[in-house]
Amino acid sequence: MVDLARLGLGRTLATPGALDLAGRAGVPLASVLDRHAAGDWGHLGDGDRLANKLALPGGAQLFSAYQTAAGRLWVITEADRSATTVLLPSKY
Repeated sequence: MVDLARLGLGRTLATPGALDLAGRAGVPLASVLDRHAAGDWGHLGDGDRLANKLALPGGAQLFSAYQTAAGRLWVITEADRSATTVLLPSKY
């Protein structure tokens, strides 16, 4: 995990597909958002982790990916921190 103060998420949104997948997997979206806000980026490669680290002070977009029993969820926080969206990779 990244050493940072809790990240401001702005308005939180979820696509219908993400809501359905989370429900089927028994994963509360609040727990996914909490992990993202705490800097636990989930299942990312080194390049994406580095991009998030560099984005924190500079205000660029932040990205997390979490594997569930029903499939993968992505979480994206906008560069201006105005909104965070939970979605399926196929909807990006």
